[in-house]
Amino acid sequence: METVLFILLIVVVFILAFFIVPRWRMRWAIQQVVDIFRRYDATHPSVAKTLEELGLRQERGFSLSLFRRRDYKVFALDILIRAEAIRPLEDGRLYLFEERLLELRL
Repeated sequence: METVLFILLIVVVFILAFFIVPRWRMRWAIQQVVDIFRRYDATHPSVAKTLEELGLRQERGFSLSLFRRRDYKVFALDILIRAEAIRPLEDGRLYLFEERLLELRL
């Protein structure tokens, strides 16, 4: 009986660790990205900012990724761009499209 409970506990922990926790972290990262755009007032094409100005440029490299936790903000930015809540300009700057963000929350 104890073995069955132990195996069940391991399965529950596995489900939490690999499915639910990353989803929570992604939602939190999406909110962080939106807050960054609002903090830097990048909410209109005339005041759009680059990723460097927003502090969202991620350093890539195998050695760096070994010792750091996954940064979900990069993935959250990609999701928001695909959902058209963040819109890129031709010169590479980005801005938050508040109206679309409100539509997505409905």
